[in-house]
Amino acid sequence: MTETTRCGFVTFVGRPNVGKSTLTNALVGEKVAITSDKPQTTRRAIRGILNRPDGQLIIVDTPGLHRPRTLLGQRLNDLVEQVLGDVDVIAFCAPATEKVGPGDRRIAESLDGYPRAKKVALVTKTDIAGRDQITERLIEVDQLRDDWDAVIPLSALTNDQLDVLTAELLSLMPEGPALYPDGVVTDESLDDRIAEIIREAALEGVRDELPHSIAVVVQDISPREDSDLTDVYADIVVERDSQKAIIIGRKGSRLREVGATARAGIEPLVGTRIFLSLHVRVAKEWQRDPKQLGRLGF
Repeated sequence: MTETTRCGFVTFVGRPNVGKSTLTNALVGEKVAITSDKPQTTRRAIRGILNRPDGQLIIVDTPGLHRPRTLLGQRLNDLVEQVLGDVDVIAFCAPATEKVGPGDRRIAESLDGYPRAKKVALVTKTDIAGRDQITERLIEVDQLRDDWDAVIPLSALTNDQLDVLTAELLSLMPEGPALYPDGVVTDESLDDRIAEIIREAALEGVRDELPHSIAVVVQDISPREDSDLTDVYADIVVERDSQKAIIIGRKGSRLREVGATARAGIEPLVGTRIFLSLHVRVAKEWQRDPKQLGRLGF
């Protein structure tokens, strides 16, 4: 008698910075989504794939829901809504370290619009919260809706309770065969994964509005003949000349740091040493310009 397997889609929702991408990476066991302490780091629906003997979870990592101030912001929110309409399970995330607020309540209420999906609630970042904080947060989150299938406290950084979460999510999925072959951890293209690693490196240490203004486009990836080097050419796109100066830094110092950090993340992906050429260019107000957004893939 063959064992029943389950396969389906889950997405994590919540305010920006509640740990959705970190949780995705922890479950998949490999970095498929970039992370940063900057809001709206995630800009696409990135699929991470978790294979278990009893089934397959396809985790769709989405941008955090927020009040949009630009056309890009609106498109990110639209993307989240599209994903929510397609998944089997929606997992609402709230950090153990912060009281449940109006933003959390608004997102929890909005889940009424997706009656097909089962809902679970996750209290994240328990590794940096006290026991009383965690208990208080579990009570607050539990009261947000009366139809949670489960309420689970966890830490993606210490892997605490991730096995409980995996088992619970798989039990809520429909019966069916795996949709992706064993060993595949994401459906992201190599170009997209490299662009994200470069953007993650560029986000380190920048402040104010600059994180939202950074986009990355990979122009070319080509192995060198008679060498174990791969050449990677990419553009870092910003909105203003002043931002370009910040990314480049004094005598190019900051751009060199970005390149070194990114290279360390790209080489394991490509499987060879790489020569990384980064060019910083300005696309004025690209977050508000439909044509520019289209060119940048949004």
